[in-house]
Amino acid sequence: MMRDSSSPPARPVIRRLSEQVVNRIAAGEVIERPAAALKELVENAIDSGARRIAVLLERGGIERIEVVDDGCGMTPDDLLLAVERHCTSKLRDETLVRIETLGFRGEALPSIGAAARLTVTSRPHGADSAWRVSVEGGLVGAPAPCAGPPGTRVTVEDLFFATPARRKFLKSPRVEAGHADITVRRLALSVPDVAFRLQLDDRVVFDLPAQDLESRVAAILESEGADGMLPVEGRRGDLVLDGFACGPSVHRATASGQILLVNGRPVVDPVLRTAVRVAYRHVIEHGRHAVVALSLTIPPDLVDVNVHPAKTELRFADPAAVRGLVIGALGRALGSGAGVAGVRPGLLQSRPATASRIWYPSADAPSAGLAPAAAPAPAIFSAPGRDSLAGTRLDLGAPAARVLDDPPAATPDAAILADATLADAADYPLGASVAQVMGTYIVAVSGDGSLVLVDQHAAHERLTHERLRARYLDGTLRAQRLLLPEVVTLPRGQADLLLSFAGTLAALGVEIEPFGGGAVLVRALPALLGTDDPAGLLRDMADELAEDDLADPGDTGALDGRLDAVIARMACHGSVRAGRSLTRAEMDALLRDMERTPRAGTCSHGRPTWLKLSRTDLEKLFGRK
Repeated sequence: MMRDSSSPPARPVIRRLSEQVVNRIAAGEVIERPAAALKELVENAIDSGARRIAVLLERGGIERIEVVDDGCGMTPDDLLLAVERHCTSKLRDETLVRIETLGFRGEALPSIGAAARLTVTSRPHGADSAWRVSVEGGLVGAPAPCAGPPGTRVTVEDLFFATPARRKFLKSPRVEAGHADITVRRLALSVPDVAFRLQLDDRVVFDLPAQDLESRVAAILESEGADGMLPVEGRRGDLVLDGFACGPSVHRATASGQILLVNGRPVVDPVLRTAVRVAYRHVIEHGRHAVVALSLTIPPDLVDVNVHPAKTELRFADPAAVRGLVIGALGRALGSGAGVAGVRPGLLQSRPATASRIWYPSADAPSAGLAPAAAPAPAIFSAPGRDSLAGTRLDLGAPAARVLDDPPAATPDAAILADATLADAADYPLGASVAQVMGTYIVAVSGDGSLVLVDQHAAHERLTHERLRARYLDGTLRAQRLLLPEVVTLPRGQADLLLSFAGTLAALGVEIEPFGGGAVLVRALPALLGTDDPAGLLRDMADELAEDDLADPGDTGALDGRLDAVIARMACHGSVRAGRSLTRAEMDALLRDMERTPRAGTCSHGRPTWLKLSRTDLEKLFGRK
C-alpha cells in the first residue's frame, strides 16, 4: 500500500486495553503450552508444603490438567486473591532478592484462568469444609462451599479455548505429554522428600514415595542401575554443587536427561548446560547429551531469577565462576578408570522383547541319545582353557583372529592375574586377554565370566590423551625438537588461527612460527607422541580450534575444553593404530592401564573403548532368554 506523502500521517488513537485482553496477553508470556501451566501448578503445590502431589493429564494436558496436593490449603478469601493478578503470599519484602519459593510473581493462576476453564478447590487443615472458585476466560465466579479433603485440587480444562490462535499452534497430545513428563520429573527431583505420582490418560508413568536424593535421581533419570551414577561434589567460595552424573556409557539424543537446579529451582540455563557439554565433550560421542542431575546452591544476591515470567532463565553475577565449578566437579566425577560402567551394545538394547525362546536341556538332565553335558567351568580370571589353546589358530577361513601362544608377561600384575579367582574381580574388571581379532579388537574374559571386547586404538588414544593432559598440568610435558623443521602449508585462516594460539600450543610441546602466507614452520612436537605426520597433526588441531566456540587465544591457563580438545586431536596421532598385532603381555598391560586411567571408558571422541557381554546378554543373543 502506497502512503500519500503530501498529507500528514494519521494519528493513531491510544486506548486502554480491557482487563480481559491484558490478562490474555499476560497469559501468553506465562502459559505457552500445557507443560508451562502444569509447572506453575506443581510449583504452587510444592510451595504449599505438600508431602504428596498427584498429577493427571488428559491428551497431553490439552483437554485436562489436574494437580492434587495435601498442602496448607486456602480459605475463601485466599481463593479470590489467588486468582487475581499480582497477588501472592510468597514475597516477604519488595526487593526481589531473597526469594525462597518457586513461585513469587502472582501471575500463574490468573494467566491460566484467562486462557482456560480453571477450578480451584481447597481446604485448610482443621477447616470444616472445602471451598471452590471457578474462572472461565478471565471471568471469576463467587467462592462456594463443597466437599474436599485438606489441601488443594486445581483442575484446568480446555486449555486456550479463550485464545484459539494459540491453541492451534499446540503440538500433538503425545508431544505435549512428553514436555509435561519432563517438567514433572524436574520438579519431583527438586523435592525428593515429597511423594509424586504422574498419570497420563490411563497410564501411570511413575508413583514415587518420599525418597533420599540418590534413589529419586535413579528413579527420575531411569539410569538403568545405580552403578551408572557418579556422585558430584564441588565448592568454590559461596557456591556449592552436588548431585549425580551418569557415566559416559549413558547418554541421550536430547538434553531432556539433564536436570539442573539452582537453589532448588529447576532451570534451563545456558551457562549450566554449556558447562555440562564442555565437561562431557570428550567422553561421549558428538551430538549425544549427558544425563545428569545437579543442584547448585548460590547466595540469592548473586543470581537473578526474575528474568522471565516462566522463571526458568537466570542471570548469574559471575557466570565464569559457576561454569568453572560445574566443569571441575564433573571432571573429577568422570575421572575414574575403565571398568566402572561398561557400554551396553546397541544390538542388545534393540532386540525385540518377543523373540522366540529355544529350550535347552539342563546340564544335569541329559537327553536321550546325548552324552551328559559337562559341568560348567568355574569363573576365573585367566581365560578358560588358556593352556590348551596355546599354539593353535581359530579356523575362520581368513586370518581374522589369533589366539596368542606367547607366555604371560612376568610382571606382578600378570602374575596375580594368572592365578586370580572371582574374588579379585573388583581389582581387574577388564579381566585377562584371550585373543586379538581382526588386528583391532582385544577379546578378554572378566572375573565373573563375562566377555569383554576392547578397541585397541580407541583405548590407547584415551591413555595417550590422559598422559598428555597430566604432563601438561604438572609442567613435565617435554617437547622434542625436529632434526629438520617442517613447513606445513594451510589455508590462511587456519594458519592465522594456529599462530594466534602459538603460546598455548608451546606449553603443549608444539612449537610453531609463521613462514609467510599460509605456511607454518614446525620446530618441535611433544616427545610423548612420536608422530611422523606434523602436517596432519596441525590440520587436525586447526580444525578443532575452529570448531571450538569457547576458544579464546587470551585464555592460556584454562583446560576446560580448549586445550583438552587440542590434546584429544594430538592423542589420536600418537596412539596404537588398528591393524597392529599385539602380544598377550601388551594386551594385558593395555587392560591394566585402562583400569587405572581416568575417563578410559570412552576415547577422546566419545566412542566406547570397551564393551561387556554378560552371560545373560549372550543368552539373549542366542535366543535362550
